[in-house]
Amino acid sequence: MSGSILIKGGTIVTMDQNNSIVSGDLFIREGRIAEIGKRIGSDAAETIDATDCVVLPGFVQTHIHLCQTLFRGAADDLALIDWLKKRVWPMEAAHTKESIRASARLGIAELIKGGTTCALTMETVRHTEEVLRVVEESGFRATVGKCMMDKGDEVPAELHEETRESIRESVELIESWHGRADSRVRCCFAPRFAVSCTRELLIEVSELARKHRVMIHTHASENKGECEIVERESGLRNVAYLDSLGISGAHVLLAHCIHLDDEEMETLARTKTNVAHCPSSNLKLGSGIARVSEMLARGISVSLGADGAACNNRLDMFTEMRTAALLQKALHGPEVLPAARALRMATIDGARAMGLEEEIGSLEIGKRADVIVVEFKQLHSSPKQDVISSLAYSAQPSDVRVTIIDGRVVMRDGELTMDESVVIEEANREASALAKRAGL
Repeated sequence: MSGSILIKGGTIVTMDQNNSIVSGDLFIREGRIAEIGKRIGSDAAETIDATDCVVLPGFVQTHIHLCQTLFRGAADDLALIDWLKKRVWPMEAAHTKESIRASARLGIAELIKGGTTCALTMETVRHTEEVLRVVEESGFRATVGKCMMDKGDEVPAELHEETRESIRESVELIESWHGRADSRVRCCFAPRFAVSCTRELLIEVSELARKHRVMIHTHASENKGECEIVERESGLRNVAYLDSLGISGAHVLLAHCIHLDDEEMETLARTKTNVAHCPSSNLKLGSGIARVSEMLARGISVSLGADGAACNNRLDMFTEMRTAALLQKALHGPEVLPAARALRMATIDGARAMGLEEEIGSLEIGKRADVIVVEFKQLHSSPKQDVISSLAYSAQPSDVRVTIIDGRVVMRDGELTMDESVVIEEANREASALAKRAGL
């Protein structure tokens, strides 16, 4: 049967409402999950042997910067504001179409090899259409936003926008790209954070996001210095300020949300605003530890992201799951944030935060076939006693054998459909040229 795939003999971790686990087969037809069962007889065009493997939904990362993958190792050991002003903004300002394309290809290749099939990504001010092209061509699933910056101190001229122009360019990208590739490619508004955006821009973004029915993706309360700037300029705490301008709701995702007071937590819960937790990035930048267990207890939507390679320095969901759980346990006790909860944050909770829970995030009949096969035959994953524990605490990106997005195999036995050697060669060449342009 053309376009069909049978995954045989695996342990299927569905991440459905009942956390069902099935030993058996999964059948994919025309890009969707058609059947899950003990023994499925079919004339599939392709068969994947999943013996000694776990089959689960692809990871959904809700905070990534594909444009920063070329900055890996070039912005280490700095606090957020210095990290931006001394390294990241100068490098973003030095991007060309070619370098941003190489950066996106490198990031997507790494994400796919590690089992991430969908991401919410904020790019830089220029050349976002190149990232969208790479997403479309690579077979990856992503919601992409052009960074918006119309104010701020020490912002390079190449990144400082006029308000109307920033809004016009963002709307044009949404009108041109949102919903392409059978909705595998989507767009959002991505004002960087309150420090670099005017009230006028944020208010209009709030209105336009509802008009175009797209997400808003921004940063909030990542760093104490950032929070102090917002409160000094607006008279309000960060989340309260954004909420006052309409930047809240189920279509809004705020990255980080580390430094919140109780009133801001109540605002997030009341407005059903989503939070992306990026534990490795928060630790590396010394930003702090988000109150994730309390957010979850209050019913706040919390999902996971690696952030960018400039502050992590890898795009690995296994590390984020493990780190998120261990941090909360260290603060609140070993019973907090168990493995099953961390795995849901990495899959269906991420899909829900992106408004895609009816399409991806769990393995259920009728959903899009975003599926990964993870091998459990290595020293670090043996013995195979509890698959959920092994996924959250033991597994590594190298254990991912197969990655399928929209019913298409994009990585099998470590081999990408992209030419990995070309991706690495382009990344090295463009990173070197970019560093020279940035004067670093």
